[in-house]
Amino acid sequence: MVAIVLRVNHFEVAEAESGAAGLKAFAESPFDAAIVDIFLGDTSGADVIATLRERAPTLPIVAVSGMTALDFVDQSPHLANVVCLQKPFRPNDLLQALRKAQAAAGGKLAAAV
Repeated sequence: MVAIVLRVNHFEVAEAESGAAGLKAFAESPFDAAIVDIFLGDTSGADVIATLRERAPTLPIVAVSGMTALDFVDQSPHLANVVCLQKPFRPNDLLQALRKAQAAAGGKLAAAV
């Protein structure tokens, strides 16, 4: 659903089936923004975000979680300026979260995510 919403809104999308695959894809061709699920099968989304922050400190990031309490954001300085989006969410919520992440990162978001 996330990829479809982004593509319909003219974003280029790179999908990854795991945290490791996402980090590999980012190393090969850095993204303009990242949408990371907090609960991944192979690793923690918080760890993926921390690695992305080390590689690109100003990268706009949206953290997605089904948790009712999103207090994991306070657990690490790498999660500062990460916008949290709670599942389930509507397409417009995703786009709004992406815009907020871009604003929090202080950069301009190109049409490639």
